[in-house]
Amino acid sequence: MTYAIIIFGALLLFTIFLFNNLIAKKNKVHEAYSSIDVMLKKRTDLIPRLVNTVKGYMEHERATLTEITQLREKVMAENVQPTARFNLESQLGTLLEKVQLRSEAYPDLKSNENFLMLQASLNEVEEQLSAARRAYNAAVNTFNNTLEMFPSNIMGKMMGYSQKELFTIETEDKEAPHINF
Repeated sequence: MTYAIIIFGALLLFTIFLFNNLIAKKNKVHEAYSSIDVMLKKRTDLIPRLVNTVKGYMEHERATLTEITQLREKVMAENVQPTARFNLESQLGTLLEKVQLRSEAYPDLKSNENFLMLQASLNEVEEQLSAARRAYNAAVNTFNNTLEMFPSNIMGKMMGYSQKELFTIETEDKEAPHINF
């Protein structure tokens, strides 16, 4: 009888460990996503300032500035699913990079103190965002591996967990932007 109690106790402790381990990994994914969210919010908050600063100098670049503004509005819309948001954010990052590259053709803009400050802020946010994406993907990878490995895969199914998507960049966003003047 005592062996049955010991075995039952060991199984109970093991089940509790698996359960808590899955909860911790799920929460780590949520924490990492939240870090990305904070960086994206910082970047989104910088966009109106950048657009206003650049507007006067880049008259014939209005289409790009308008597209940035429209993408920002889509990103800020409520109930945007993570996958859709990641796609929108990738597009937004590409456009912001284009604006920064196009600024090279405008000597007055390049020397504008506000633009230089905004450019430095955007570069810093992009670096932080890159680090947050790496942390998110690491957390998702750990969570997904746990859901696939025995015996935690059984507990994961019982808890109704499913795999999370990694943050990826679309193929066209990986290429350097083409600039035409």
